[in-house]
Amino acid sequence: MSRRLLIITGLSGSGKSTAARALEDQGFFVVDNLPLVMLSDFMQRAAESLSSDSAIAVVVDVRNRGFLTNYKEIFAQLKREGYRLDILFFEASDPVLQRRFSETRRLHPLAVAETLQSGIARERQQLHVLREIATRIVDSSNLNSRQLHDLMLDFIGEKHQSMLIVNLESFGYRFGLPPAADLVFDVRFLQNPYYIDALRPLTGLVPKLQEYVLSQPSCCEFRNRLDSFLGFLIHHYRIEGKSYLTVAIGCTGGRHRSVTIVEDLYRSFPDQEVLLRVNHRDVDKG
Repeated sequence: MSRRLLIITGLSGSGKSTAARALEDQGFFVVDNLPLVMLSDFMQRAAESLSSDSAIAVVVDVRNRGFLTNYKEIFAQLKREGYRLDILFFEASDPVLQRRFSETRRLHPLAVAETLQSGIARERQQLHVLREIATRIVDSSNLNSRQLHDLMLDFIGEKHQSMLIVNLESFGYRFGLPPAADLVFDVRFLQNPYYIDALRPLTGLVPKLQEYVLSQPSCCEFRNRLDSFLGFLIHHYRIEGKSYLTVAIGCTGGRHRSVTIVEDLYRSFPDQEVLLRVNHRDVDKG
């Protein structure tokens, strides 16, 4: 099977970087600002170091002076060598590009000694030859970052829904809140095993202690409500494109109740299409 090669080019500020990140998230090997004259040699070296099914995306634009030299011959040679070559050309309207550069305070590569408007116009003129041979032209004028990301997934034939990584973390309030927590649930309303002599030395990793905590009627109702709540949130987090979610469960010391709830949540998480990770931050602090 021939290796896929995407050339990402177009106007500065039109979304090329966002497109490159979307491809990188999908496993593409992405190279930014590579001179076209080096492309054939780069692809030969890539063939030696990357697996045969690795797709490659290369961002080329006016940051490299003279980058259009011999572009027809270079692309023709790559096709002869069997690469599946696609050229994605990104653009946007002049007012949108001017606003983006104004908001980010970035310097346009062709507007060092001239006005921004003149630099955009000159770049548009220079890149017209690539626009004419592009596999697809993407006008990002009315697209936000998420829409542009989804458009790239459409192009490469991937599903919009990406894997959501959920970190389940138990902690003790006496040691402070986890700084990375997105959602925090306080389970100090549950009866505390600490006050039972036979259970005090144990942790929420031990089945005997887990049985004590999970058998409480208030715990059963809490778990049902928590599953429903997390199921609702994760569905919408996926639509929004969230990649990481940290759910923190806290009790007084972070050894008994919070550990039990995290372990039980891990065993029966309401959404099985996530990657779960567990961390008991304070379980060994005594």
